Amino acid sequence: MKILVTGAAGFVGFHLVNRLLQRGDEVVGIDNLNDYYEVSLKLDRLREAGIEGDSVMTGDPVQSSLHGGYRFYRMALQDSPAIMDLFKREKFDRVCSLAAQAGVRYSLENPKAYIDSNIHGFLSILEAARHFPVEHLVYASSSSVYGNSPDMPLSTEQRTDHPVSLYAATKKSNELMAYTYGHLFGIPSTGLRFFTVYGPWGRPDMAYFSFTRDILSGKPIKVFNQGDLYRDFTFIDDIIEGVVRVIDQVPMGQPPVKVYNIGNSDPVRLDRFIGAIESAVGKDAVKEYCPMQPGDVYKTFADVTALENELDYHPSTPIETGIQKFVAWYRAYYRS
Repeated sequence: MKILVTGAAGFVGFHLVNRLLQRGDEVVGIDNLNDYYEVSLKLDRLREAGIEGDSVMTGDPVQSSLHGGYRFYRMALQDSPAIMDLFKREKFDRVCSLAAQAGVRYSLENPKAYIDSNIHGFLSILEAARHFPVEHLVYASSSSVYGNSPDMPLSTEQRTDHPVSLYAATKKSNELMAYTYGHLFGIPSTGLRFFTVYGPWGRPDMAYFSFTRDILSGKPIKVFNQGDLYRDFTFIDDIIEGVVRVIDQVPMGQPPVKVYNIGNSDPVRLDRFIGAIESAVGKDAVKEYCPMQPGDVYKTFADVTALENELDYHPSTPIETGIQKFVAWYRAYYRS
């Protein structure tokens, strides 16, 4: 198939592109390469897939030197004319839209970035898919849509109309927009509510990344809510396995839309998580205990029954194993 991956220089996008290329798909990747975190890491992810050279930053198409079936464009989702032209020219079979302005806390500082990317940008994708139809649109939602729901595990049958961050509100909006376009125009779509993805080539703004960096350098780490937080940490390989299965499964309902949780279904308390990093690094953390942060949620715990039953999805990586793999990559990448 010919598949568009937006956010191709991002954490999940990078791993998905490589997986699709390994199985023989033709892939077009786009990313705006913004500086929300270090651009050098995004460029290095692209380089791993053979995308390099001065053209990467100009917007001109860049052909991979490693994969004949991979091309990359620097492009912003909210550039609607460019997105429309891309769909018209490439005639995609399927689309996996992972590009978004990420981060819960940053949405308190720069709300406009979330409206521009996550609302206007996603609208560009939907409009392009409307005028140049694709077989299936898969897009990234988030576990943050559940807000501070006390009902565990978190199920897609629950109401999700009490977000506690603007980031969460934009992701819920994406689900509603996709449903509307499915109802009005028959666009088959599947939303994936990701639960705390981690692993090699991860995002520097995530806790596991900054904890590893600070523990190695002897700096204190901030432990929010006195360490009494739980997250359904999900290793990147398990996430990608689920995403690929979803891409291949086109929803057939009326309207043809689905939403799945995709997570490990095994919430980990923050102190166990920190302990796994300490063990992998071989060094104890200096902990600075802090109160709960605005926009944070107390616990995430994914009910992935639907993915298990419908797509035979079974995440299998325990936190200690996944963190060991991340720290090994971190040491090699930063030579620390």
